[in-house]
Amino acid sequence: MCGIVGYVGSQQAAPFLLQGLKKLEYRGYDSAGICELNGTLRIHKTRGRIADLESLLATEKIVGTIGIGHTRWATHGSPSDHNAHPHFDCTGNLAVVHNGIIENYQGLRQQLIAEGHCFLSETDTEVVSHLVEKHYQGDLLTAVAQAIVELKGSFAIAVLAKDSPGELVVVRQDSPLVVGLGNQENYLASDIPAILDYTRNVYILEDGEIARIKENSVDVFDMKLNLLEKTVFEVKWDPIQAEKEGYADFMLKEIHEQPKAVRDTIAGRMDEHGNLLIEREIPRNLVAGITKVQFIACGTAYHASLYGKHVLEEFLDVPIETDLASEYRYKRVKADQNTLLIVISQSGETADTLGAMRLAKAKGARVLAITNVVGSTLSREADAVMYTHAGPEIAVASTKAYTTQLACLCMIATYLKEQVSGEKEITLLQALANIPEQIESVLLAHEHRLEKYARRLLHATDAFFLGRGLDYASAMEGQLKLKEISYIHGEALAGGELKHGTLALIVAEVPVIALLTQETLIDKMVSNLKEVKARGGNILLLAQSNSGDFSDVGDEILLLPQTHCLLAPLLTVVPMQVLAYYAAKVRNCDVDKPRNLAKSVTVE
Repeated sequence: MCGIVGYVGSQQAAPFLLQGLKKLEYRGYDSAGICELNGTLRIHKTRGRIADLESLLATEKIVGTIGIGHTRWATHGSPSDHNAHPHFDCTGNLAVVHNGIIENYQGLRQQLIAEGHCFLSETDTEVVSHLVEKHYQGDLLTAVAQAIVELKGSFAIAVLAKDSPGELVVVRQDSPLVVGLGNQENYLASDIPAILDYTRNVYILEDGEIARIKENSVDVFDMKLNLLEKTVFEVKWDPIQAEKEGYADFMLKEIHEQPKAVRDTIAGRMDEHGNLLIEREIPRNLVAGITKVQFIACGTAYHASLYGKHVLEEFLDVPIETDLASEYRYKRVKADQNTLLIVISQSGETADTLGAMRLAKAKGARVLAITNVVGSTLSREADAVMYTHAGPEIAVASTKAYTTQLACLCMIATYLKEQVSGEKEITLLQALANIPEQIESVLLAHEHRLEKYARRLLHATDAFFLGRGLDYASAMEGQLKLKEISYIHGEALAGGELKHGTLALIVAEVPVIALLTQETLIDKMVSNLKEVKARGGNILLLAQSNSGDFSDVGDEILLLPQTHCLLAPLLTVVPMQVLAYYAAKVRNCDVDKPRNLAKSVTVE
């Protein structure tokens, strides 16, 4: 959540700042602003979208060649012009932008007020500008280093000073920052997509690192201002991947990218016979002798972990546990050196997930990460990492990240089975190789039908998702997709739990999305659906093509290609994503940027 950009060079800063902020819109925000330095610091900021900021700037002459920009997602203080970033100090000599949360800001604020500082916002961020002001004696780098010692929490900070016109000082602690390296100009951003049009060479800052960025140099220091040597990281993403390519919304584009994304996830990890080739990513010693597997994740990634738990339980005779990272952090951690901790995060920067991982790692757990972002904090701190290779995912609602996570988990489960028991799972992996083509067929066969069905949800207030076994894990993801972008309340239930309370909410025409792909549970699930039909619920049924005739329980039946039962979730999720998308369109919702949500949740 929130986004930071910065520029130091000989060109006007504003064009890069605005374009960079647009590239970071997927992170979620409710206000935007920039500060440029041209003899004096000038801040331009507003509540609303970047388009509102551009309208504000249309009447201004902005020629500064050094600047910072920010998109804010409100935490401390409501979305407003005065709470938007950047923030000044008392003198107007310093301007600051900040991602994250300053946990001790209230005490610092009161201390600074007592010392005579005047605050103009409700934000935690403004204490940073006043702290730097307090320590500033002509050396911006030293002032920032002294100020951050007093901060507690997570932060990525960028500071400009009118008296230091040729430099930008930035610091990272638990909130991502990258420095782009150019020719007589250098760049700053919270995430790589913001700078891809300008450079492919970056420094990825680590926690506790401070960078001084000038037109012709970038120096990186530790907290004590010891100069560090940094390795240049070359980014190999294609910028065209971050464009809509003719689709109405990024989410729809990313739904349709899933066949390619899953294909890329599998590529090079299996041979033509279905044998796994992932030992170079997951060394044998990482999994040798494990007595427990734990999953930690948040949101959609947590639903992927439920899938991973189910598949691993089919293959291993050790305890398999899943936990929400935000809950795991505050429990007594039951992990040791024989625990394999599988950590899932699309961005690799999810604050709760990183915090939980660090707790378990401190207990000795071996960490295997599944993430999409090369160079992310998670990928660097884990003992081993399996990249999903999904490519940039711009829409807030995750689609291709989820299906590629499932593909990774399928391969990890079969690898663990092979390492622990010596038995190969060739049939499952051969079926996985067919999944990309089958996803294509699902979209081709059912997208138009789902678009029509979504019109029934125009005035819906509730929808229920039912499944058993693996279908229940898939139902969890389906309900999340619907509610996060269409704002229809969704609830997922294990089929057998319907009669334990929620059946009271099943009335005539209430939408019920039912998943019926687990062969051993079909009869039980059909009985549950008949209870729904008896009360007038409208059932959209997702079933595999050879599962039987369900015309007596489904009002709308979508038959999906036949696959291994453990791979059915990679197919059932696709129509649920499509349904959520068109339901949001029918209800005139902002599909790519749903209210109150952010793509990368980098605070607790």
